[in-house]
Amino acid sequence: MSSQNPSLNHDKDTVHKPSKEFSSKARISSMGAYRKLYKESIEKPNKFWAREAKELVWQKPWEKVLTWKAPHAKWFDGGKLNVCENCVDRHAAGPRKNKAAIIWEGEPGDKRVITYGQLQKDVCRFANVLLKNGVKAKDCVLIYMPMVPEAAIAMLACARIGAVHNVVFGGFAAEAIADRLEDSGAKVIVTADGGWRRGKVVALKPVVDEALTKSSQVTRVIVLNRCNNSIAMEPTRDVWWHDEVGTVSSKHIAKGFDSEHPLFVLYTSGSTGKPKGILHTSGGYLTGTYSTCKYIFDMRDEDVFWCTADVGWITGHSYIVYGPLANGVTQVMYEGAPNFPDFGRFWKMVEEYGVTIFYTAPTAIRAFIKAGNPFPEAHDLSSLRLLGSVGEPINPEAWNWYHKYIGGGKCPIVDTWWQTETGAILISPIPGATPCKPGTATLPFFGIDAAILDDAGKECKAGEDGRLVIRKPWPSMIRSIYGDKERFKKTYWSDYAGGIYSAGDGARRDKDGNFWIIGRLDDVLNVSGHRLGTAEIESALVSHPAVAEAAVVGRPDDMKGQAVAAFVTLKEEFVESENLRDELRNHVGKVIGAIAKPDDLHFAVGLPKTRSGKIMRRLLKELVCTGRISGNITTLEDGSVIDSLLRSIKR
Repeated sequence: MSSQNPSLNHDKDTVHKPSKEFSSKARISSMGAYRKLYKESIEKPNKFWAREAKELVWQKPWEKVLTWKAPHAKWFDGGKLNVCENCVDRHAAGPRKNKAAIIWEGEPGDKRVITYGQLQKDVCRFANVLLKNGVKAKDCVLIYMPMVPEAAIAMLACARIGAVHNVVFGGFAAEAIADRLEDSGAKVIVTADGGWRRGKVVALKPVVDEALTKSSQVTRVIVLNRCNNSIAMEPTRDVWWHDEVGTVSSKHIAKGFDSEHPLFVLYTSGSTGKPKGILHTSGGYLTGTYSTCKYIFDMRDEDVFWCTADVGWITGHSYIVYGPLANGVTQVMYEGAPNFPDFGRFWKMVEEYGVTIFYTAPTAIRAFIKAGNPFPEAHDLSSLRLLGSVGEPINPEAWNWYHKYIGGGKCPIVDTWWQTETGAILISPIPGATPCKPGTATLPFFGIDAAILDDAGKECKAGEDGRLVIRKPWPSMIRSIYGDKERFKKTYWSDYAGGIYSAGDGARRDKDGNFWIIGRLDDVLNVSGHRLGTAEIESALVSHPAVAEAAVVGRPDDMKGQAVAAFVTLKEEFVESENLRDELRNHVGKVIGAIAKPDDLHFAVGLPKTRSGKIMRRLLKELVCTGRISGNITTLEDGSVIDSLLRSIKR
């Protein structure tokens, strides 16, 4: 979750300390308290994490806090718990039974409030639906849903019966679903007829139908009727959600599963064409999301928390479904676009629902800035007490605007760094304690031994660029790449000896120890906080009959963090044209999803290659970032390619 290179000199003298009023009520109220707890968490991690985990409900106590044989971890080994029981049942059984768990608003304006008591019944019913349709513990269920409460209900129902959920972002295309079906082995799909986005219905079921023409393994498709749009239903395979829940009981006993029982697999782009299935397990992941919510968002019982992410991404998993519900707070879910019908939609909802904690992406914040101050100024945002950002580093200009116009100059901002693989936030301010500098995620969370190393494994000095690594295991860490243990080792644990996790991000620390994330080190782009593999986009382009070869790089973008820039060489029988350019962009959207569509697509006679045939993407990146190539080109096979590339950029 990284982005452009923030300048360490920008606002270097500007330090925002938490207000005395905020700190006096916060869980961690001073840097002294943070340092004391952090020291314990690093020197006595078993003691620290055992204390955190004991705040959850365990059906059987663990025998050992951590079993670590790099790169494989077992947290709370021997213990048994039910993740759904911790997120739903324990609240429904107590004074939170009639408390709102989810306040949901659809894009057209329809609204629902679901209490913890009602959520328990809804989840139990759908757990029974899954069982009725043949789903067993460790079976994989693919979920392809809009942002409706049923998406969270389906995830929790899977967790309740020990099934593994694989949520696919609702903007992805049929081929992306087919790839994830094949890799995960899912036999049941949960989807909807469609969802609302910018005033229009985005059809989902037809995309599933197209994906299933490439797969014969799926035996059941459960369809939520969200939009009443016309869809085809295969009589022997497809069933309606409302029909199914009407035939089952609202009672289900949540049995305990091993702490290392698989909870979900979530696919993230890699530097090869094949997406990586990131596997997370139960006890450690829940402990990580629970504790980060508690401390980083300073959650308390009266809070109304709103994370604006989609459940199809890890942020939605950790900070819509599992972390907030484990803490028993009320949270807001919203279905549609932030600018529908205009850019006042979010601020209207903050005012209406009394949101106290707001967590969104810098991409959205930059869009709000561009839209203008009158939108937030038209609404009462005084309920807000804490702001957060996620997906990429927040640039100082956006930080300052967010602080002034959304937070009223009084709300701390937690700029969070983490990844799909880490499961939970690893670097972030603690809002009642940490002095913040705009543009830095500041300091590691409890138990996180973060460092910046050079290529030789030596720790970098202040101001030196290096590789961001984590030197000790943490509970919510990735357990494996689904079905590919060797790729797991090679991708994350091969840069350094001694069981050190490589995040794949470049970073540096300033003289105060703050971490500044400066960009991806591999061929993965971060577009609006979404990780996209360059190889995956290149593969989609080359699958078009007109394309002989393609190379994709990222360029800085004020709104998205990074934009997708593609270079394409055509087969001889095809001619460059604007129509073909649009066709290729749309083809990528069809194969992967709209988020992956190249922002720039340049036709090129050839691509810059070494004599061994490797495309020199650093030259392409320099070209799209600066409009010229000044780097070393002595290893190029054909130097004349540079002139043609310069011409293609200018066209």
